[in-house]
Amino acid sequence: MVAVDYPSPVKFSSRLKDGRALAEDVWSIYNVANLPADCINLGQGYMNFAPPEWVRKAAEEALGVVAANHYSHPKGRIRLRQAIKKVYDPQLHRDLDVEKEILVTSGANEGQYSVFTAFLEQGDEVIMFEPFFDQYLASVTFNGGVPIYVPLHPPPNASGKFSSDEWKIDPKELRAAITPRTKMIIVNTPHNPVGKVFTRAELEMIASLAKEHNLLVMADEVYDTLVFDGKEHVRIATLPGMWDRTVTVGSAGKSFAATGWRVGWLIGPEYIIRPTLAASTRIVFCSNSPLQEAAAAGLEQVQERKFFQTQTAEYAERRKVLTDCFDTLGLPYTNPEGSYFILLDISRVKFPDDYAFPQSVLGRGRDFKACWFIALEVGVSSIPVSEFYCIEHANIGEVYARFSFCKDVDTLRHASERLQNLKQYIV
Repeated sequence: MVAVDYPSPVKFSSRLKDGRALAEDVWSIYNVANLPADCINLGQGYMNFAPPEWVRKAAEEALGVVAANHYSHPKGRIRLRQAIKKVYDPQLHRDLDVEKEILVTSGANEGQYSVFTAFLEQGDEVIMFEPFFDQYLASVTFNGGVPIYVPLHPPPNASGKFSSDEWKIDPKELRAAITPRTKMIIVNTPHNPVGKVFTRAELEMIASLAKEHNLLVMADEVYDTLVFDGKEHVRIATLPGMWDRTVTVGSAGKSFAATGWRVGWLIGPEYIIRPTLAASTRIVFCSNSPLQEAAAAGLEQVQERKFFQTQTAEYAERRKVLTDCFDTLGLPYTNPEGSYFILLDISRVKFPDDYAFPQSVLGRGRDFKACWFIALEVGVSSIPVSEFYCIEHANIGEVYARFSFCKDVDTLRHASERLQNLKQYIV
């Protein structure tokens, strides 16, 4: 990491350093401002298309209602909590209590942060599977937690297309990572950036350890509506004995292509939700009121419109545009079973040793250089995956670049045409 040095007469908190908050992060380096104006951005995971028209209309209607323009209850607007209940009751096999077991948050990230605030004591350990969503690190360390890293292992000597399911946890490594200080395990399924959908057997193994060691499980399931190829998305909260120790995280931004709305939710037993509500109330007080109404309208109608089924089919088409491109290139890549990311093996992409890399890329993993080279010479940006690892395991991620397919089909086809020019740099 490249630290940013700010001279100051008053020393800032060490937690900013521990959480990499002051380092120049990957999003700053591969920002559109730093890349050629015509570079196609397949790095950052935001959509270049609007939410569905009927959800946008609900947002407009909410702006015309006086009450929806003012503070909401910190628990979230009752209409949205009831809509969440309607969708999740059959999936969790429960009769959810909208007053005690559902909490609306300012995006999934704030919800997770509030859980850490509510439950972590100084020095408590939190297990994160690598590669990990980078916000986890700062959220854990800012709240006094200590991240403990357990890598997902890609298949050795992979060639061509291989399933994200082939990224595996070593149960012995996971068990060895648990200590008397371990408080929590984060399980992200479908996974960002691997696209792995954890199997029932894998979740049962994690659940067994959580029960044995009395651990809280944060089930980050924000991509739960984007699961492909008939794969089963198992919610760990539904496994025997796991409702009482699991908080499930959801996101309107991922579900309705509205990442800037910052509306998310947490579902869990009262003993988790109540202290998390206390933390969230002090962090943001309440979430965006009119967009909560719009998210509620969205969830109320998804079943009758068969929206999630249609959306998944559309994302499968977008995925195929990129996988067809990578097939033509002949480079190994993961075929994601969920989410909207593909990891491309860039270890055979050759670039000159004396290429004019910016200082922000020098001293980082080889994948940082390869991604920068591809962005400038081919005109398509991606994200180096070593950013999502601790230093000790960064070599696993250095092999890959993350490409997102949450873009319209025309943009993906244009990017695929450009990526064919990568052939001249493959050895």
